[in-house]
Amino acid sequence: MTIRALFLSIGLLVAAATSSVAAERLSYEPKAFQSALDAGGPVLVHITAPWCIECKAQKPVVAALAETPDFKNLTIVDVDFDTQKDALRALKVQTQSTLVVFKGKEEIARAVGITRPEAIEALMRRAL
Repeated sequence: MTIRALFLSIGLLVAAATSSVAAERLSYEPKAFQSALDAGGPVLVHITAPWCIECKAQKPVVAALAETPDFKNLTIVDVDFDTQKDALRALKVQTQSTLVVFKGKEEIARAVGITRPEAIEALMRRAL
């Protein structure tokens, strides 16, 4: 077995082992979003755009945190800033790179443009 194949195998095993503890991810759809809120669990809404520098910095941080056991009960709802204008209106969001945190049905925090991992983690923890 080559080194590359070995690392690929290890990566797949780690992904399989951690997939059961990962946060649930949804693409924004009004009924699914409302169901997530109605369920009463923690919800993070992440508004991004493919051309946004801050969004590109936020995405891997949110993804890495979503894979940790601490955030296994978190639902992450992804919203595309360019194509999902109905979501932007419903959430009263005016810019990309916005993170909105809900605890139950109540919005408890929001931040725009934060990219420091510790700041994103602190924001996400407010929903727990």
